[in-house]
Amino acid sequence: MLRSDNLLAMKTNELDFYLPNELIAQQGLDQRSQSRLLVLPRLEGQIQHKKFFNIKQYLMPGDCLVLNQTKVIPARFYVQRATGGKIEGLFLEINPDGLWRTLLKGASRLKIGETIEIINTLADQQPPKPAQLKVIEKLDQGQWLLQNLSDQPHLQILAENGVTPLPPYIHRNYTSQSENHDRNRYQTIYAQSPGSVAAPTAGLHFTDELLSDLQANDIKIAKVTLHVGMGTFKPVSVDNLIDHEIHSEQYDVDQTNADIINSTIDSGGRIIAVGTTSVRTLESVAADGHIQPASGSTKLFIMPGYQYKVVDGIITNFHLPKSTLLALICAFSTKERVMDAYKIAVGEKYRFYSYGDSMLII
Repeated sequence: MLRSDNLLAMKTNELDFYLPNELIAQQGLDQRSQSRLLVLPRLEGQIQHKKFFNIKQYLMPGDCLVLNQTKVIPARFYVQRATGGKIEGLFLEINPDGLWRTLLKGASRLKIGETIEIINTLADQQPPKPAQLKVIEKLDQGQWLLQNLSDQPHLQILAENGVTPLPPYIHRNYTSQSENHDRNRYQTIYAQSPGSVAAPTAGLHFTDELLSDLQANDIKIAKVTLHVGMGTFKPVSVDNLIDHEIHSEQYDVDQTNADIINSTIDSGGRIIAVGTTSVRTLESVAADGHIQPASGSTKLFIMPGYQYKVVDGIITNFHLPKSTLLALICAFSTKERVMDAYKIAVGEKYRFYSYGDSMLII
């Protein structure tokens, strides 16, 4: 984990807040940009309540929006053992040996060397030759390594048989209709690079029309990639935030987009990160007040006391209590301002989490 000597000692309970269950959004709005927007001045000033399409009022010509163009894959899948038992899985990544690293639920009786078949729970009938996986190794924290015995690549298998990996606080009885909806709605309109098991949800509010309007007002658009991994689901279970182990995530920043961002910095424009994933990417490649094009993995853990290097504003959704994402937001403003804003958002009945409303800190 990347740390800074300036990080503040913080108890995880300091990031706790009360949230009624009815404020956890279960569906995205039909009109993406109609979601609500809470505008929080970074260090001082009054909160404002707007709609997301009002975001253009707070951006100035010469600013640069940085979008995470990762694409969510239908990573949740189901397998069947020869005994007939069914197991739920979540694809995480392909490891260096070409094996699937997965989370398996209810797999206590699974045996090393066993062959299991992927089933499509939404299809009326299974294909004549279903994809098969061989159990290679049991890891810790419910993870398993599986070997793909099919001649189909993993993205094709998951596209044909998997379902959208919605977070556990969104409750679904999966149907073909709900899956078709979520494959479109739980995805940004600019998603291009497959690899995430969760959406960079701050970007879900943008429409093509809104982005075109912003560009017409001389707002620059830059794109980076950070594939959201299982760490986004992992709760902080330690008493002291700094003791939490954060998972690494893969990122990519190419030369073209690095140039757009650096030219914005040189001309005095502001860098507005869309989502905590864009924040972590930018801050991971920052050096000497600019960013460097790079690809790799990051375990950067941003918490209060962290000194931001290039990010001037953040567009974000409302995060879970006692989460690393909430810590990142508190580090950008102050813990007191952010936690007060969350209390106000609860009182004003904002919709929370992935399909919920948004916040601009600037």
